[in-house]
Order: sequence, then C-alpha cells, then structure tokens
Amino acid sequence: MLLDHANCELKAAQTAMGLIWKYGPEGGECPGTGALLNFTLMQKMSRLIREEMRHFEQVIALMDQRKITYEQLSASRYAAGMRKDVRTYEPARLIDVLIVGAIIEARSCERFYKLAPFLDEELQKFYLSLLKSESRHFQDYLALAKAVAAEPIQPRVAHFLAVDRELVLSEDAEFRFHSGVLASV
Repeated sequence: MLLDHANCELKAAQTAMGLIWKYGPEGGECPGTGALLNFTLMQKMSRLIREEMRHFEQVIALMDQRKITYEQLSASRYAAGMRKDVRTYEPARLIDVLIVGAIIEARSCERFYKLAPFLDEELQKFYLSLLKSESRHFQDYLALAKAVAAEPIQPRVAHFLAVDRELVLSEDAEFRFHSGVLASV
C-alpha cells in the first residue's frame, strides 16, 4: 500500500507540473482562458505540487522506517481508465483533465478516511492528516474546471463519476491504492 501511495503522490505532482507547463503561461495550449485564470492555475498547481511532493517525502520516510524498498510502478488501471474518455480538443481537454484530477483527489480522500481505522497508530494518524489537503485539491481542480468552462460542467462530472464507479466496482488483478475489487486468485 505504501509503495503504491508513494507512486500516486509523485504522479499527482507530475500531473500538476504538466498542467503548468501546458496551460499556465499565456494560456499555453489553451489560448483565450485569460491571464487571471492562467495565474490562478499556476498558483493552485504550484501549491498542489509542493504538497504532493511533501506527501511523497513522508510516505518514503515511512517506507524507509519499515524497510520497504521504493520502486516505480506503472499507472494503475484506475488512473488509465479515468483518462480514457478525456476529450482531445481544447478547452474541453483541459476541463476534462481538471475534472478527472478532482475525482481522483476525492477518491484518495475517501480511501484515506476508510483505511485509517484499520492501520497501526502511526499510519492512521498520517492518513487522517492528509484529508484536508486532498479535499482542497479536489475543490481546486473542480473550481478551475468551472472557471475554464463556458457551460456547466455537471454533465462531464457525472460522466466521469460513472467511469469512476465502474472502475472501483470492477475487478482488479492487483492491489493498488485506487484498485477496484481484487479478483480471487
């Protein structure tokens, strides 16, 4: 669990960094979004990157204490499944990426809360300490999606929530932080 969590934190920071590079300055690949929105995106993603990297550092410290070796893992079925319906044209692509980010952060928040009671005291305290930032990340992603969109985002949110539901209720061959039901071996 810790190994996958470390990888998730690192990937979350990389995703936010990618958003800054792609969309931040001057609207990047999504012109017309406005300087204020571009600044807000860069500011929110910069904070998110710092927090995700801090979480990564905390997880690998826990791993080190427990003699768990860090290694990079491939993206989970969940993350890939969430991204498969992202539209390919702008600004729809940006809106979808932000909505997917929001849902992944919300799912992480839920998982931390649900797992905590079953963990040792140190891990329980750690996972509960992450709830506030994960919740804020969800809110930031969703607010940015609303700011970019010229129309209500609720239909896309509903679509990606349906994808999320399918992914978490379907079988997974391996345990991952965002895995669905583990298939019987």
